[in-house]
Amino acid sequence: MRYLIILVFALILSSCSSTKKIVENAPKEEPKEVVEVEAEVKTETISQAEEVPVITKVPVEVEVTPEVKETTIQETIIASTEAFNHNEWNKLLAQHVSDAGNVDYKNFKSSRKAITNYITSLGTSIPNDTWKKEDKLVYWINAYNAMTVDLILRNYPLQSIKDIKDPWEQRLWKLGDKWYNLEEIEHQILRKMDEPRIHFAIVCASFSCPKLQNEAFTASNLEVQLTNATKEFLSDKNRNDISENNLKLSKIFKWFKKDFEQNGSLIDFLNKYSDISISEKTNKSYLDYNWDLND
Repeated sequence: MRYLIILVFALILSSCSSTKKIVENAPKEEPKEVVEVEAEVKTETISQAEEVPVITKVPVEVEVTPEVKETTIQETIIASTEAFNHNEWNKLLAQHVSDAGNVDYKNFKSSRKAITNYITSLGTSIPNDTWKKEDKLVYWINAYNAMTVDLILRNYPLQSIKDIKDPWEQRLWKLGDKWYNLEEIEHQILRKMDEPRIHFAIVCASFSCPKLQNEAFTASNLEVQLTNATKEFLSDKNRNDISENNLKLSKIFKWFKKDFEQNGSLIDFLNKYSDISISEKTNKSYLDYNWDLND
């Protein structure tokens, strides 16, 4: 009996030991399942994270084309390189001047305050020695044209700028501490800057003068603008009639002959900007100048 009790007790101990081993071993399988689950979750999370930039990037590329990006960058660079911002004058020209250079003075007069403000702003920033030549040229070309238009508006309606007494001698515009007139700006400032093409950029508000461009001159685009204005003026049959052996030129080339002969003859200058090859021995005459208003 005693041995029987001992045997039963031994069996109970053995059973408990087996149960303990099962309990001890069971958790060892659970971490493996947890690790696998976590790994799956982590993989899904990484996959989603990788997709997010792609989804976000697509509309940006679609909405902002390379051309738009390039234009935006270019405009920023141009704006930052200008010594003076002529945007206000540019807006007025776009509103009131046609592609042919005809000026709507009647409606322009309604913007008289805007042109006055622009000229006033010119007076707050006079060109100095730190300015590049292009910035100085642009400043005085735009100033001259704005003042010419302002002079007409002060006296409008009229048939010709010559209806105004001493139109080029009147000191009506104050820039800094000095009062300027058109004659001084043209002859004492612009002509002394050794750029003969200024004669096709500044206007006298008359039919025979070069057309008023419907955009402001800018330093960053000055070379192109001056070249285009010169070529356009020469090819205009109303202002110049050019052939290989016969020239009927604007009197601008007579009045300012020395300006066009700085680097050769007048024919050399014309050949540089004319589509027609002109002979040095060509017959030359000058057209009558029409002072009617350029409206």
